[in-house]
Amino acid sequence: MEAFDMLRNRRSIRKFKSDQVSEDALEQVLEAGLYAASGAGRQSAVTVVVQDPATVAKIDELNAKVLDSDQAVHPYYGAPTILVVLAPKDALTPTEDAVLMAGNMLNAAYAAGLGSCWIHRSKEVFEMPEGKELLRAWGLPEDMAGVSSIALGYADCPQPEAAPRKEGRVVRA
Repeated sequence: MEAFDMLRNRRSIRKFKSDQVSEDALEQVLEAGLYAASGAGRQSAVTVVVQDPATVAKIDELNAKVLDSDQAVHPYYGAPTILVVLAPKDALTPTEDAVLMAGNMLNAAYAAGLGSCWIHRSKEVFEMPEGKELLRAWGLPEDMAGVSSIALGYADCPQPEAAPRKEGRVVRA
């Protein structure tokens, strides 16, 4: 796949098949994340791969709790895999490193034939006692900042069309 075609055509997927992501496709996505740019080359961001259905459901529940909605909400849209992207709070550029890692993985997912969607509210999830408990269970320090998470799986919907690009978003000085 041509890089520019991939960047133009990747879209967020919000409906997933229950089939688990193949190991080959998952490895491609994770490797792309490892090669993301990072502040001063320090590579501070970390990805946690969550595929255990009970843990996927727990993270989905915690993320929905942040929304504080009366409605039944499933922020991960039934994706069988969640990629949690974290960084040490004291890193040189923790948010930037994690965002670049997540962006690489979103693009790589599309190139590998997977659907993906950036899911926000990771900061709040991993500030909760339940989120800290997950960090401990994963062998990570409690001072890790949740920056992003990604719903990952095989799309169970047509590829969405791109919205027209807004004018005035590039300024040449």
